[in-house]
Amino acid sequence: MDIASEIRESFKQGSSLTKLIYINLAVFLAVNIFNIILLLFPINFSLIKLLAVPASLEALIFKPWTIITYMFLHEGFIHLLFNMLVLFWFGKLFLEYLNQKQLLSVYFLGGISGAIMFILFYNIFPSFAVYRYVSIALGASASVMAVVFAISFYIPNRELHLMFIGPVKIKYIAYAYLFLDVISIAGNGGTIGSNAGGHIAHLGGALFGYFYILQLHKGRNIAKGFDKFADSVFTMFNRKTPKSKMKVKYRTSSTYTHSQEMEYNARKAANQEDINMILEKISKSGYDSLTSKEKEKLFKASK
Repeated sequence: MDIASEIRESFKQGSSLTKLIYINLAVFLAVNIFNIILLLFPINFSLIKLLAVPASLEALIFKPWTIITYMFLHEGFIHLLFNMLVLFWFGKLFLEYLNQKQLLSVYFLGGISGAIMFILFYNIFPSFAVYRYVSIALGASASVMAVVFAISFYIPNRELHLMFIGPVKIKYIAYAYLFLDVISIAGNGGTIGSNAGGHIAHLGGALFGYFYILQLHKGRNIAKGFDKFADSVFTMFNRKTPKSKMKVKYRTSSTYTHSQEMEYNARKAANQEDINMILEKISKSGYDSLTSKEKEKLFKASK
């Protein structure tokens, strides 16, 4: 199997967290390869401007897709690397307690909340108005902040061991991120910082993550509608075997008594139900989510 096939297989079988990281990496590579082509054949075109979300409402009307595309867009490698590392660490923790549909919903809706916060600031507050028509936002940071805050306030007292510091409660890590973003909005001399829009978007993502968990603790899932969409997207990218193509076959003997036949039919129905449940689990969470016993049962059934 070549590298490309291995990557495709890893993407198909991977969790929603794996898919999010792969998509971010793919967009980064595509944008930079495209930029190299533009360097060789000078064309007045920019993928960044096409995919980044603008602060101007007038520009946003003609580029509504940017509210989604901006959260997968990175120009610099360090920016991408930091976001993906934080997403991986906190995303793994998220999936220990919540499911994959919820991770996708928090990522997307947190990113959308970040974009809305960014646009509102630049269209409401006079200090930002002068930069409105030249400012854009890009990067997964708002989405990542949503994931960080969601899991940090779902298990606030869970401790993580930080290098040179030791055990720290996860909620304090979230507070530290929030504090850095707030003080980074203003640059030197009290002026607007060079990446003020990005830090404002981070706050929007963090606010959504916190509010999402706050409502979840009350028994309300504010992303319920989006969960269905996330589930359909996740299922679409998963390789699965249709139930109708996989049946467990049994042979009966004519010497069976009526009671034996009833017992046999009951076992057959129970086994078929188990297989259906395993296939359903694969369609929602991927093959890697199966236990070793489930994998063994599926293997035997396929034989």
